[in-house]
Amino acid sequence: MTDMDGVLVHEGRMIPGADTLLHRLSERGVPFLVLTNNSIHTPRDLRFRLRSSGLEVPEESIWTSAMATAAFLDDQRPGGSAYVIGEAGLTTALHEIGYVLTDTRPDYVVLGETRTYSFEAVTTAIRLIDAGARFVATNPDATGPSTEGLLPATGSVAAMISKATGTDPYFVGKPNPLMMRAALNRLQAHSESTLMIGDRMDTDILAGLEAGMRTVLVLSGITRADEVERFPFRPTRVVTSIADLVDDV
Repeated sequence: MTDMDGVLVHEGRMIPGADTLLHRLSERGVPFLVLTNNSIHTPRDLRFRLRSSGLEVPEESIWTSAMATAAFLDDQRPGGSAYVIGEAGLTTALHEIGYVLTDTRPDYVVLGETRTYSFEAVTTAIRLIDAGARFVATNPDATGPSTEGLLPATGSVAAMISKATGTDPYFVGKPNPLMMRAALNRLQAHSESTLMIGDRMDTDILAGLEAGMRTVLVLSGITRADEVERFPFRPTRVVTSIADLVDDV
């Protein structure tokens, strides 16, 4: 399993070596899954975006926090309703499980990733949660990468809503083992024979560790080399980029 942003691509540009690694995995018949906490895009959209950067990844090899969130809600309350702050990746996933999207007495408020957070939408979410809606968020990432620097992400907006309501969300995405177990089932793999590659200690590496996998941290994304020792847990291996793993396949 591999994270996407910061591991395979960075703001639409392929990280050198990613294409060689994926090609070699396919060539050797090694099943793989691209996991992302970003809930903005559908798997079809992500396949197109990855292809535009020079990477060929089939839709069935992509697992997003939006898909994991939809699977969780479908299991917890089938045919329910939700007020959603997010984009097509999340709304499509919820529509596909038969959820009604509404701001009238929804079962859930579901917070996902978007680059255009609306104060009006956040206010509506706060009022619905205060009125009894359950609070779920796709992922806990406080920041995300961009060419200009860090951007506030779902975790930051969730913190604002939590502060206003006194209610913490249930985060479905990494590092929640729920997302990792669903991904393992999708791969039909066992944790002992699966490797998790990521660029964030607090989500990717922690998720792999708690799911019982070996882990590799690449330094091409969020976590810097000097930050690794600050964490009470360690990855199995630390490399500069995914290119350093090509010869291991």
